[in-house]
Amino acid sequence: MKRFICILGTILGTLLPVSAQSGDDFGMWYELGAEKKISKKWSVGIDGEFRTRNNTRTADRWSAGLSAEYKFFKGLKAAAGYTFLYDNNPEELTWKKSLPNKWTPSYWGVRHRLFVQLAGSVSAGHFSFSLRERWQYTYRPEAQDKKYNFKWAEDADDNDYISGYAMEPVKGKGKNVLRSRLQVSYDIPNSKFEPFANAEMFNDNDGISKMRYQIGTDYKIKKKHVLSLTYRYQTVNSNDDEGEGNAHLIGLGYMYKF
Repeated sequence: MKRFICILGTILGTLLPVSAQSGDDFGMWYELGAEKKISKKWSVGIDGEFRTRNNTRTADRWSAGLSAEYKFFKGLKAAAGYTFLYDNNPEELTWKKSLPNKWTPSYWGVRHRLFVQLAGSVSAGHFSFSLRERWQYTYRPEAQDKKYNFKWAEDADDNDYISGYAMEPVKGKGKNVLRSRLQVSYDIPNSKFEPFANAEMFNDNDGISKMRYQIGTDYKIKKKHVLSLTYRYQTVNSNDDEGEGNAHLIGLGYMYKF
């Protein structure tokens, strides 16, 4: 456990100054989960997550999910689930000439997410290689009276000024994303640590919207208790519409299996 804490302290001490210099954001992801095996082929799980952004100063998201997994045979699994998301949406401001046009202050809002996935894995010695393909659909309901639409007028000298505003809703929207993740892990003999690395690509209607690169390790306290420590680097393309940007992300997780 001491080694686990020392590794976290070293990563944080390295990434905080790097993030400040590069302009990328820095955030923390905290995850809790439980998994129950109900037969040789079926298992169910629940999970919760809390995320921060803005160099950990701003709460970004809470979520809670339910899932079920089916094992066809060794090395091939399918899963499906639902996640409830409660997001802190960042401020948005558009301009018309030199005056603001529309302004949406930061607000908390709900999203609903469904997913199905298929994952295959093969082992080679102590190494394990896996590929996961996940389709997810996320729906954001309409949020009433969240957006200011400013009205313009002209004075006697033909100078523009804001004469008032009208409130508008943030329209509801659904989004389909295909997430492809390739991962390699290593089972260290006679060790509680199992390190891994992966890369994940997010595809939507406009192409690749996001990439995540991750390294980390699981730490098995006992058969039922697993801690995890991860570092992710995320890159976001301009067509992503979820308010995210390039970021360094540290994750801490705990899973209870029974």
